[in-house]
Amino acid sequence: MAISLKGSVKKKSAAEDQPIITIYGVPKIGKSSLAAEFPRPVFIQTAAGESVPAGIVADTIEVRNYNDLCEAIGALVNEEHNYATAIFDSTTGLENIIRAEACARNGWKTIEEPGYGKGYKIAATIFLEYIDGIMTLRSHRQMAVVQLGHCDISRFESPTTDPYSRYRVNLHKDAADIIEANSDVIAFLNFKASIKKVDAGFNKQLTHAEGGGARWMFLEERPGFIAGNRFSMPPELQFKKGEGYAALAKFLPAPLAEAA
Repeated sequence: MAISLKGSVKKKSAAEDQPIITIYGVPKIGKSSLAAEFPRPVFIQTAAGESVPAGIVADTIEVRNYNDLCEAIGALVNEEHNYATAIFDSTTGLENIIRAEACARNGWKTIEEPGYGKGYKIAATIFLEYIDGIMTLRSHRQMAVVQLGHCDISRFESPTTDPYSRYRVNLHKDAADIIEANSDVIAFLNFKASIKKVDAGFNKQLTHAEGGGARWMFLEERPGFIAGNRFSMPPELQFKKGEGYAALAKFLPAPLAEAA
């Protein structure tokens, strides 16, 4: 195909595509409950321990290996359905499935067997296959994609400051890089805490954390965590049960209309 500036340049904005969203955070803060609020969801459960939140009835697809994962994505791409959001719960289970596939393709017993980090590099290429799949869900079926992840505290070696710790999705660095680079929204869920100093006598002070039970979605990166978005969202949004998606939806493309 011949490309020319006159015939090939098109105007496009982020608001034209359904989002790929990564939601991660501290345990039991309500990641799955928030995801269940998205329009017409189907949960793709990648590990036996993942479950739908209490009080919620949701459609689920269980996948336990890479072939299951590909078939689930393929079915959502090719079969008739009315789902608007594919929720992958969780990225930890997804990583385990992809590592197992890397081992199966190469005859390894563990991802560490080839040494020198080669196993993780091969797994990263399979992660990119998965990314191709969810991109197809978006482009062919106009589905939003939500990926739920657990969090970990990792050391960041900054080239401009002293090293510091921060929250990040709990994946190997190569996999986390891929997930983050291909997400339109990275939302970190946590409670807010403030540090209060208390006089303990004898010229000593103790410090302790204080904070209420309010849950927050952090949507812009800070030294303490990875986050970000392409939709001009505010740095943080408070969310309550049943109102989390509504808070985000003000900034997101409208979901695909439900079929009659």
